[in-house]
Amino acid sequence: ANLRLFAIYFFGNSLFSFQHSGTFPVCYCCCCLFCFCFVTHMCFTCRSDFAARSGDSHAPDRQTLTIYDLGNKLIAYSCTLTEVVDVLAEWGSLYVLTRDGLLHAFHEKDTQTKLEMLFKKNLYVMAISLAKSQHLDSDGLSEIFRQYGDHLYSKGDHDGAIQQYIRTIGKLEPSYVIRKFLDAQRIHNLTAYLQALHLQSLANADHTTLLLNCYTKLKDSAHLEEFIKASVDEVHFDVEIAIKVLRQAGYHSHALYLAEKHAHHEWYLKIQLEDIKNFQEALRYIGRLPFPQIESNMKCYGKILMYHVPNETTQLLKDLCTNFAQHEGGKKANPEEFIPIFANNPCELKNFLEHMIQVQNDSPQGVYDTLLELRLQNWAHERDPQARQQLQNDVMTLLKSGRFKNVFDKALVLCQMHNFQKGVLYLYEQGKLFQQIMHYHMQNNQYQEVIEACKQYGEQESSLWEQALGYFARKEEDCKEHIATVLRHIESKNLMPPLLVVQTLAHNSTATLSVIRDYLINKMQKLSQQTEEDERTVNRYREETARLRRDIHELRNSPKIFQKTKCSICSSALELPSVHFLCGHSFHQHCFESYAESDSDCPTCLPENRQVLDMIRAQEEKKDLYDHFQHQLKCSNDGFSVVADYFGRGVFNKLTLITDAPTEKSRITKDVGLQRDLLMNTRRNV
Repeated sequence: ANLRLFAIYFFGNSLFSFQHSGTFPVCYCCCCLFCFCFVTHMCFTCRSDFAARSGDSHAPDRQTLTIYDLGNKLIAYSCTLTEVVDVLAEWGSLYVLTRDGLLHAFHEKDTQTKLEMLFKKNLYVMAISLAKSQHLDSDGLSEIFRQYGDHLYSKGDHDGAIQQYIRTIGKLEPSYVIRKFLDAQRIHNLTAYLQALHLQSLANADHTTLLLNCYTKLKDSAHLEEFIKASVDEVHFDVEIAIKVLRQAGYHSHALYLAEKHAHHEWYLKIQLEDIKNFQEALRYIGRLPFPQIESNMKCYGKILMYHVPNETTQLLKDLCTNFAQHEGGKKANPEEFIPIFANNPCELKNFLEHMIQVQNDSPQGVYDTLLELRLQNWAHERDPQARQQLQNDVMTLLKSGRFKNVFDKALVLCQMHNFQKGVLYLYEQGKLFQQIMHYHMQNNQYQEVIEACKQYGEQESSLWEQALGYFARKEEDCKEHIATVLRHIESKNLMPPLLVVQTLAHNSTATLSVIRDYLINKMQKLSQQTEEDERTVNRYREETARLRRDIHELRNSPKIFQKTKCSICSSALELPSVHFLCGHSFHQHCFESYAESDSDCPTCLPENRQVLDMIRAQEEKKDLYDHFQHQLKCSNDGFSVVADYFGRGVFNKLTLITDAPTEKSRITKDVGLQRDLLMNTRRNV
């Protein structure tokens, strides 16, 4: 065997070995991670020195230089050199001096060059180890894993490739990997990648959808349950997307589990109601939710629940609208908002509404309106007399509850629509619509009811009797008895002039003179009596006027003797000083000063005198206004506006004055003057 000598050196993390051989160099499979170069500036000097020494004729020794990478456990470089004299490690490089005078320099290649050399030889495991030892960043490592995965994928090693691709998660776009494994035969590799993607919380909605589809296609229930039943802190996917995918794939129980666990109430109810058709369970689930969610879900799903489980749904709505959750502050929903749910369930609606008005008297008006409409419908369609009477009583009880007192328009319309006569008349009466009550009876030709309405409401609205007379006058039937009744009331209350009564009855061909004979006779007798009474009043006024004139004449021309012995205020005997008035009243001075409003007016006569003076002043003002009114009326283009303006100012208000003859203007003016003179002459006289 050839003689081999070894020299071992350490340089950094590399180990250098020299093998001496007298024959041929030994070859190794290695990676050339070091570059080789000659240091030419030393060649000639060294060659000359070593050549002089070598006088023997033996062949030169050959040594093999091997550089080992201990960290990565590989041969970094190997070469054969002749007669190595010395080895130096300085300035980050390795220098080898040979006997032929040459200095060989070995420089380590940069990491990227090393990796490219390893990639060309498909030594990816070695490249990964090298990259880690050189502390390559995560982006660089991810690129190596990708290339390694592509290499394995091209060789058909899909399991190995997917493991390398998993190591690129977070750096490599997932779609790059997913496209490679969409084939049905590689679905298990795709599943592994998607699982790793979710574990690192880097999956989006599409990834979740794809993973769940992989589970369902593989029928891998175990992994599917493990995936969806992870604790809340371990959930790495979009729950709503997962529910949708499971629902579409027919995994309803798994979808329900996710929806309930993660409080996706809407999805839970959709699956129960639309897919599984378990209406009882859906209703129980709603009942366990917080108050706001119960309210919103009942508005959304109330109709379908009412159709399939009406009794249970009605009970839940009752509870919801009457202090539902005591621990939540006694919240209660507005029952009016749930009425549309009962569109096809009138019996349950009636039950619900009656419960509401019984438990809560302050229920919204819509509850009472709907219940009234429902009871009227039942009354209108009922054929059994006894049941119909009971329904009528129920309707009237509701109308008399006081909830339609101020807002009876809708109730009135409902009663009219269902021809509920008793309710219509009751609401007319509550609204003091006596004219409508009359018209209602007239339209239905209810003669006796017309008379009764006049008797009942005639005191509040006297025109009802006039309308009744006109109504019977237009009838061609024999209504003499009713006309006579009306005429008696008109006569007793003096509601119409006789001429108007005659003109009204002239339209009736059946009404003869005998019908109004008694009325006319009585009316004429009363008019005669009234005339006699008026004549007596006129005579009395004339006598009083004559007396006043005499008093005025005496006051002006004759002395006045004061014979009063008692004070007109305190009724005590008069004592000096005293105060006397021409009207005949006398007062103690201290009584007069205590009660008199002015020094010139009698305290006893002052109220009456003031009233007369006010009337006189008003009469004079109105006289001037009358003249001005006539002038404006003649000159204006819009006479109606002038009249309306004066009406608003009270010009046409009635003013009563004591006069001799009301029909003679001159006498009125004269009497006014007499009254003024009388007042002026009854001023204070001491």
